Amino acid sequence: MRKWLSVACAAMLLPLAGVSAASASGERAAHGAKTCAGAGLLFCEDFQGQPEGGASSLKWGVDTKHGMLTVERDGRHGQKVLHVRTEGNGRAFLKVDDFAAPGNSFYGRVRLKVKAFPTAPDWAHYTLIETTGAGPEVIRPLGGQYVPEVGDGVALWGVGADGGPTGDWTNWRESAPSRAGVWQCVEWRMDATDNRITVWFDGVRKPDLTVSTREHGGNQVDFVFPRFDTVKLGWQLYQGNPTPGSYDVWMDDIALSAQRVGC
Repeated sequence: MRKWLSVACAAMLLPLAGVSAASASGERAAHGAKTCAGAGLLFCEDFQGQPEGGASSLKWGVDTKHGMLTVERDGRHGQKVLHVRTEGNGRAFLKVDDFAAPGNSFYGRVRLKVKAFPTAPDWAHYTLIETTGAGPEVIRPLGGQYVPEVGDGVALWGVGADGGPTGDWTNWRESAPSRAGVWQCVEWRMDATDNRITVWFDGVRKPDLTVSTREHGGNQVDFVFPRFDTVKLGWQLYQGNPTPGSYDVWMDDIALSAQRVGC
């Protein structure tokens, strides 16, 4: 995986009306909260109606290789969550097919916890959210890399893409270390007017992670969204023989919306 550097310039995106600022702690909603009752939702899954065990639903599909998805009770809150587990450089994703967003723009929200991030090999690259559709670019609004050149080596969040004119890149930032072992609320926005991706962690915007048509981490050509029809959430690692040798991610309260959902 090649390393790319760019300076990401971000325009301030004002939260839409009705966004709650009260949950910047990243804690998941209390029992009984109507996660999927909000207006403007294009997709929502809180797993409370799913049976425990192997994950499946008529609302979404599964994409796995050397990995699996299960629904289980989270010991901290007692609610049901999605457990993503992979071996080596495997993948396991919940897959939202037949997705369509007004104007090809949308917001996303997921609460997640990652047990551990890779510490080998150098530049090990991981993806947690991927969006695809009619067009060559594979868009990754949330992923990252293990970067050996920062400190003694650190895993850093980054926005990325692959398969299109901009090439294979992850626009990681030292200001956004990937945190293991804690629940975080991650939001992102796909804005087709400028092919702009904006990311928030626990309600706080991370401007360094913003990419757009002319400001991204790839080849010096325009970065252009495909016409989105698929959104995947889970885990994929691309390098063989990583350390650690297996990966566990827990996800909850997945929402895709025409408006910002908030945490």
